[in-house]
Amino acid sequence: MLQLLREGDLFIWLLVATSVVALAMMVERGLALRWSRIIPPRLIDELQRFTQGGPVHGFERATLQFDSPLGRLLRLGLESAGRPREENRDAIETRARREVSRLERGIVVLEIIVGIAPLLGLVGTIHGLITLFGDLSKMGLGESSVFARGIAIALNATLMGLLVAIPSLVAWSYFSRKVETLAIEMEAACSELLEHLYPKSTGAGAAPSAGIGPQASHSIR
Repeated sequence: MLQLLREGDLFIWLLVATSVVALAMMVERGLALRWSRIIPPRLIDELQRFTQGGPVHGFERATLQFDSPLGRLLRLGLESAGRPREENRDAIETRARREVSRLERGIVVLEIIVGIAPLLGLVGTIHGLITLFGDLSKMGLGESSVFARGIAIALNATLMGLLVAIPSLVAWSYFSRKVETLAIEMEAACSELLEHLYPKSTGAGAAPSAGIGPQASHSIR
């Protein structure tokens, strides 16, 4: 690896920088998208206790204590309880788009790396081959070992581009799916709160629940 860096050109170093960014985003999103950080289990317990007839002050205190995306959405629902259901639902949807956008922040970087890493590797290979054949026009084809070594160095750029892109693709797919799952769970919790706050609107004529599922995440891209 060290020899590859010593013999590599600008594109190899760009790929190294890209791999560092990808690794940093994987670690950062892995910590940021922890289930307990987005949807604290104790907050869900307090929500269930409240919807089963528990005191509102205990639930409100829990939304302040667990300052998470779900906590902020539920607190907004409580604060807007005096407004009509549709207005409350619209307020939750607007805040939910912002929360989902924050969850997707680093995932977009991984998506970009998935696209550019193989291209950087390919450009690095082409650049290396152009340089190699330019040198061969001066030296001739007598040095076959030099020619083979130049080909190997040029192809290393393509290999490195793929080695960066493949883990980034896996991480991007995993985190994208996780954000969708978290959004669905937050949607269910907010719907449960709205059904409790507006019991008369339940039934066949009920308004749709707060839409913060995957469709909300796609609408902000």
